Amino acid sequence: MSMARFDLTDFEWDVIQPLLPTKVRGVKRADDRKVLNGIFWRLRTGAPWADIPARYGPHTTCVNRFNRWRKAGHWARILQAVSEAYDGDVQMIDSSSIRVHQHGANGEKGGRSDCMGRSRGGLTTKIHALVDALGRPILLKLTEGQAHDGRSAADMYGSVRAGHTLLADRAYDSDGLRDMLAERGAVANIRLMPTRRRFPAFDAELYKQRNHVERFFSKLKHFRAIATRYDKRDDNFLASVQLASLRIWLRTYESVT
Repeated sequence: MSMARFDLTDFEWDVIQPLLPTKVRGVKRADDRKVLNGIFWRLRTGAPWADIPARYGPHTTCVNRFNRWRKAGHWARILQAVSEAYDGDVQMIDSSSIRVHQHGANGEKGGRSDCMGRSRGGLTTKIHALVDALGRPILLKLTEGQAHDGRSAADMYGSVRAGHTLLADRAYDSDGLRDMLAERGAVANIRLMPTRRRFPAFDAELYKQRNHVERFFSKLKHFRAIATRYDKRDDNFLASVQLASLRIWLRTYESVT
């Protein structure tokens, strides 16, 4: 089969293949590379699962593999394995709101997910991302669209340790976060709220590097199934974000080899 536009390159496949689950129960599973290419095609185009081209096999195989491996935690595990190579000296955090499509707005029996909420853009989900100095994701999280950035990210700083610097905009400016980072021996380079009475040090030149997290979100939204949320389930949408982030990591690996 010739390689289509959104298929994994040979380099990307060589990185990801050793990380795939090896235990197979019952009938031998369909070709992993072909199925993954079908899943990535759907992520990149935003098309319904049923529209996955026949060259990737039955669309039911793609959607079942996606759901089964999401439930088993494989997508999160693979992303974690790839992202262990992050550059830790400088990390940055930000969020981006994603519009929820009407098809994803209602869950089973008309229920709504915990990660959808009303904001100025209508019904939205917010993606929070902690990235490294090259804009590669270390940790991802979903909340409802109107969630406060700083409070929502309170549990996302585990990788920020002694000697590291965290860059963030003023939505994350709080004495609590600054004190917590200082206790670890890390530096908070966070834009100051205009109402502040205490003025911690702020390096405006270093802060310019924060555009790497904005570039990450720009790359993430090239995947149309991420730029608009079609998934009803939070865990499915998060798995989609993880897979798109995995592809971003793979592309950065390929670009430096």
